[in-house]
Amino acid sequence: MTTVVPERRWTRSAEAPKATVTFEGEAPAAPERQPRPQPLRAPDTPLGRARLARGWSRERTVRALMALADRWGWQTATENSLKVQLHRWEHQDSRPSETYRVLLCALFQAPPEKLGFTATAQPVTKIALKDRVESLESMVSQLTDALSRSLGVAA
Repeated sequence: MTTVVPERRWTRSAEAPKATVTFEGEAPAAPERQPRPQPLRAPDTPLGRARLARGWSRERTVRALMALADRWGWQTATENSLKVQLHRWEHQDSRPSETYRVLLCALFQAPPEKLGFTATAQPVTKIALKDRVESLESMVSQLTDALSRSLGVAA
């Protein structure tokens, strides 16, 4: 039999009642706290949707990428760096290099188009190109004049 008498430090009165709890046998083990599962989230981009379709977190995706690269004998960034890179790729802030595009396509068993890796190049018109060249020529002329004035050289 074990008796537990909690100490009541927050009570100033010496006459505070004390609680007594008794039980027989060994003290039970504290129940294990199970972490609450966080809902999976990803941006509404092709790569983000592919990850959610698998039910994978970013951490699991990164570990799978590293395991696949290791199996193939390829070098990858560190786990923490890959987490940041995957976030950027999913939010389309940057594009994965060719190495990571191949790894991601193999990992998700999807072609590059389905993961959003194909660039839809905007056709450049002759008019847009001519305007850009004229703009650059104007900028070079302005910079040349400004440099000449600052050096005191007559143009």
